[in-house]
Amino acid sequence: MSSLSRELVFLILQFLEEEKFKESVHRLEQESGFFFNLKYFEEKALAGEWDEVEKYLSGFTKVDDNRYSMKIFFEIRKQKYLEALDKNDRAKAVEILVKDLKVFSTFNEDLYKEITQLLTLENFRENEQLSKYGDTKSARSIMLVELKKLIEANPLFRDKLAFPTLKQSRLRTLINQSLNWQHQLCKNPRPNPDIKTLFIDHSCSSSNGGRAPTPVNLPVAAVAKPSTYVPLGIHGGPFPVPPVAAATNPNALAGWMVNANPSSSIQSSVVAASSLSVQPNQVSIMKHPRTPSHALGMIDYQSPDHEQLKKRMRSSQSIDEATYPIPPQQASVSLDDLPRTVACTMHQGSTVTSMDFHPSHHTLLAVGCADGEITLWEIGLRERVVSKPFKIWDLSTCSVLLQATVVKDSPISVSCVAWSPDGNLFGVSFTKHLIHLYTYQGSNELLPHSEIDAHVGGVNDLAFSHPNKQLCIVTCGDDKLIRVWDLSGRKLFQFEGHDAPVYSICPHQKENIQFIFSTAVDGKIKAWLYDNVGSRVDYDAPGLWCTKMLYSADGSRLFSCGTSKDGDSYLVEWNESEGAIKRSYNGFRKKSAGIVQFDTTRNRFLAAGEDNQIKFWDMDNIDMLKSTEAEGGLSSLPHLRFNKQGNLLVVTTADNGLKVLANSDGLRALRAMEARSYETSRATTEMKVQVSTSAVVTSISPVISKVERIERSSPARPTSILNGIESVGRSIEKPRNLEDTSDKAKPWELTEIVDPVRCRAVTMPESTGSASKVARLLYTNSGVGILALGSNGIQKLWKWSRSEQNPNGKATASVVPQHWQPNNGLLMTNDVPENYEEAVPCIALSKNDSYVMSACGGKVSLFNMMNFKVMTTFMPPPPTSTFLAFHPQDNNILAIGMEDSTIQIYNVRVDEVKTKLKGHQKRITGLAYSTTLNILVSSGADAQIIVWNTDSWEKRKSITIQLPAGKVPVGDTRVQFHSDQVRLLVCHETQLAIYDASKMECIRQWVPQDALPSPISCAAYSCNSQLIYASFTDGNIGVFGADSLRLRCRIAPSAYLSPTSPNSQTVYPLVVTAHPHEPNQLAVGLTNGSVKVIEPSESERKWGVPAPIDNGTENGRTAATSSTANNPTPEQLQR
Repeated sequence: MSSLSRELVFLILQFLEEEKFKESVHRLEQESGFFFNLKYFEEKALAGEWDEVEKYLSGFTKVDDNRYSMKIFFEIRKQKYLEALDKNDRAKAVEILVKDLKVFSTFNEDLYKEITQLLTLENFRENEQLSKYGDTKSARSIMLVELKKLIEANPLFRDKLAFPTLKQSRLRTLINQSLNWQHQLCKNPRPNPDIKTLFIDHSCSSSNGGRAPTPVNLPVAAVAKPSTYVPLGIHGGPFPVPPVAAATNPNALAGWMVNANPSSSIQSSVVAASSLSVQPNQVSIMKHPRTPSHALGMIDYQSPDHEQLKKRMRSSQSIDEATYPIPPQQASVSLDDLPRTVACTMHQGSTVTSMDFHPSHHTLLAVGCADGEITLWEIGLRERVVSKPFKIWDLSTCSVLLQATVVKDSPISVSCVAWSPDGNLFGVSFTKHLIHLYTYQGSNELLPHSEIDAHVGGVNDLAFSHPNKQLCIVTCGDDKLIRVWDLSGRKLFQFEGHDAPVYSICPHQKENIQFIFSTAVDGKIKAWLYDNVGSRVDYDAPGLWCTKMLYSADGSRLFSCGTSKDGDSYLVEWNESEGAIKRSYNGFRKKSAGIVQFDTTRNRFLAAGEDNQIKFWDMDNIDMLKSTEAEGGLSSLPHLRFNKQGNLLVVTTADNGLKVLANSDGLRALRAMEARSYETSRATTEMKVQVSTSAVVTSISPVISKVERIERSSPARPTSILNGIESVGRSIEKPRNLEDTSDKAKPWELTEIVDPVRCRAVTMPESTGSASKVARLLYTNSGVGILALGSNGIQKLWKWSRSEQNPNGKATASVVPQHWQPNNGLLMTNDVPENYEEAVPCIALSKNDSYVMSACGGKVSLFNMMNFKVMTTFMPPPPTSTFLAFHPQDNNILAIGMEDSTIQIYNVRVDEVKTKLKGHQKRITGLAYSTTLNILVSSGADAQIIVWNTDSWEKRKSITIQLPAGKVPVGDTRVQFHSDQVRLLVCHETQLAIYDASKMECIRQWVPQDALPSPISCAAYSCNSQLIYASFTDGNIGVFGADSLRLRCRIAPSAYLSPTSPNSQTVYPLVVTAHPHEPNQLAVGLTNGSVKVIEPSESERKWGVPAPIDNGTENGRTAATSSTANNPTPEQLQR
């Protein structure tokens, strides 16, 4: 097939995709073999549609084409075979073995025999190689990862995995160009040609009624362009492009009215006196739609506004070419666009009842609670910037009924929080009578605007609308009414007609038609115009109970989600023009004890919370797309809310908290905000130093100039916007929350926790009294367990389970966990030498917590975390392994630091060393990857830090850390990246230091002093990188601000250790680690073998408060220049 014919196939594929001919698209992909749709292949494999998987694959390769193809087919058929065994369907398994797997016996007879022997096992997981096989879903996902690699490596798929970049509707564009050219060749071109078919060439009829002769078919290059011709203009093409008005279809609501129950049109409506004018033609629009204009494809309402709109549309459309109709292009969206990665967890403290993101500040979240409190969270900083408990502003203006309710002291909860479209106003409705309206001008404060006694009983929903271009508030309540208010609290409209309390409202606009959908607890849906005629619609919602309606972000599609009294949930899309259900979505599994909540995003996805999960749907597919438990701990029916960009999703947890889920864009935005916060704090520090110093002693201005030059060279220099007055004012503008306000009213003091009652600590069972020290300590990535490696090479695992005291099942100091062991009674015991006391233990955990690698002076062992079996061993000494780190993007790649100072990059899957890195002088003590900078940072016992390029594995830079004068470079140097993947924490017994890894320049440094004078044993970032936990050889633990390296809290050993006799050895933490989701939780492994989890007390909830910049002697120093940093003066290190 020629290249042009091949390209034509791609044009047809694009056309079929745009027209939603899904099956035809994939049949053509398979039959042509030009484009392998990896996404379609993945969907079918995950669904277990094995026949379709192989049929599609057969269009591109056969089993015996090459070794890659053979491996692909083998993995698919093996998975199908294992699933049959897992279901105990032996007959099916035998059939697959004989029909599908037999072909591979000629290539590897031993493997075929081993597969056959699986039939003899009660559970095929008894086979050692299959012991890590999980459930079907996870197994298919693991298989797909392998298949993708094989497909990408297979030369038969080269140039077939990427669809060519085409402009939208390219085939239609070519047709339009052809029509224009044919029209140019007409002998009697007409201004409004009537193009009815593409089957024959176009020619305009002659003016006397006869047809013009068919144009001569000449090569394009031979036809001279006519000097003048009449263009096709706005009527060009057989199917003119529908203008915007047609797309939005202002007559959509009218379709509901035509089919509505006639009795509903005469319902009464009481309208308060108002200066808000109502367009008289709206009623006639709803009841007497005109026939569509064939010229423009839009509804002609015979109004001046519409005439102007038509004129604008005519003038805006090109008159230079014919146009073939192009449907709106749906942007390509993948599962990766869904926010499914847990970015952070925040503790609200009360049951969350409503949430809403600011329309333009995409990380500012408003939260309403069951105790009446409202909160603004800055998610990027994990800060509660505003918190306001419920309070009636002026009781004297409230109704007698409300005053009586208040006297009874009945609880008042928030029912809804909502931002105005411009984000300048913030509305709150309560379960008793009231709504509060606040103004928000970008500061960290909400200013009271108006308080409205809106309804008798509860106010169930609140929304903003723009009738006649005037911003208003729409509310509904238990009194069966819908009311519209101006911003001062004056009632503009009151709509009556529901026979039950109104549960929700959905104001919307189509063209210039403003209307409101409302739903009541009897399942009735009604629609209202801003007039006195009454409800235009009376329909039943699925489930006949509580239902909420939402439009997609572009306002083109209408959805509703609700639950029946029996607990059945319904998520549907409505056909507005008919008032009928267009599609019902599948995926709700069980009876719900409450009402399912939902939201939409990106004009493409739906999400609903049910069964402690978040479930996602593609709007165009009724089957559930994906579900996630967000690492567990969600409410049974979680509330959820997308931000306007769709890159963040916040959901409620069972412990009265919030989880923020993000996609890759959302994670980058959060990291960028953290980095900006860091830069702002540095800029504020610099400014305050300049102002206070110049005001006191002008003679030291040369020193200040030097400091300024230092700060400008620092990677944390202030951005240009901070040079403005407004930005400087904002950077100084603490307090950020209520706690800080009260804290700053008092002189700052270092928080010192000496008494056990001021913190919570729990000791892991069966960890005390051990003869082995805790050498390495890790939380599991899920946050439900702790893994400790002793100096004797034995690993222990502790897990928390869900209970009434611990509903989310995460690690906590309030509950004693279980020392977990599998039923087989195995211990995870490493290969150790006789003199294991001198060995350097090391450990690394896979991202999915399914296996752990560790070593303790002997071979590296790979353990299955489910049954503790050793899956394989490798790297026998000498030299011994001293540090392990998984590659962040490939669990099969392992960086192994060695005793002989080398680093080996090892591929576990193929059991080979890819490369060996040399540069250190002593053993490797730390390894850390940065995916942002594409580097691996290594540290050694030689006090050296080396940066390696992860693409070429070449050495980029090498520095030696600052050491006190005369200090020999010995001891472990550890490294860990900040969550921004740029800042690097370096820990040595003599210091803590923060480096900018992009330049390897020291930004901050702290040396043991004052309250913490002993050597440092270990340090780690908190999960949000806002704190640094450091342990010391005298048993103290220090909590530092990560940006400033200023000590904010000291935890004395007496707070978490039992008293010891005077003659006993000092017990202290050898290792410290931070919980992956709770920023104020840490765990320590002690020299006596015990492991403890430590948290602040319930009353304090955090470790101290940040030290003010200008309070006394600095604990965290700004490094001077990189040259000075690498060669410090004795004075610098002994402050």
